[in-house]
Amino acid sequence: MRTLRRGCPWDAEQTHESLVGYLVEETLEVVEAIEDGSDPALLEELGDLLLQVVFHAEIADQEGRFDIEDVARGIADKLVARHPHVFASEPVPDDMLASWEQRKRAEKGRTSVLDGIPQRMSALTRAAKVIARSDWQGSGTPTPTPSDDIGERILALVMEAHARGVDAEQATRAAVRELERRIVAAETAG
Repeated sequence: MRTLRRGCPWDAEQTHESLVGYLVEETLEVVEAIEDGSDPALLEELGDLLLQVVFHAEIADQEGRFDIEDVARGIADKLVARHPHVFASEPVPDDMLASWEQRKRAEKGRTSVLDGIPQRMSALTRAAKVIARSDWQGSGTPTPTPSDDIGERILALVMEAHARGVDAEQATRAAVRELERRIVAAETAG
């Protein structure tokens, strides 16, 4: 990446901000490869996503902020700190996700269960994260009230999915793919 940043005009002019769209796109391509169950596609897309990490780290390194080794050390340290049942003598927690969220909340000094949930997540994924965080932190998610409001009805479905252990975003993507398949079948039949 250092060589590309020196030798390629396009790579040289990129910034963290200019690469955001590519980062999001590559992340979504990894999701598609996972959902398609294609190992060759997953291998390729994970490489493309890793390229984004390396690219951002190189930009930061050139700005004297941090480098790829700092990124790797940071994630390794985080994993050790959040897994004391593996790397220290603490017992395995009954609720792994709640334990992870509690450690994360304490280490980041968060005051609300909602702190740190990205605003740009899709609405379904954000709703599921808000509901899950609320449950994990013991705050309790308000029970939806019957409503004609479409947003409230969708939120009630996300709550139902969470209660059943279903990822609302993945379930919706699967349903959309099935709808697309039926549309294409109808187009070719008609």
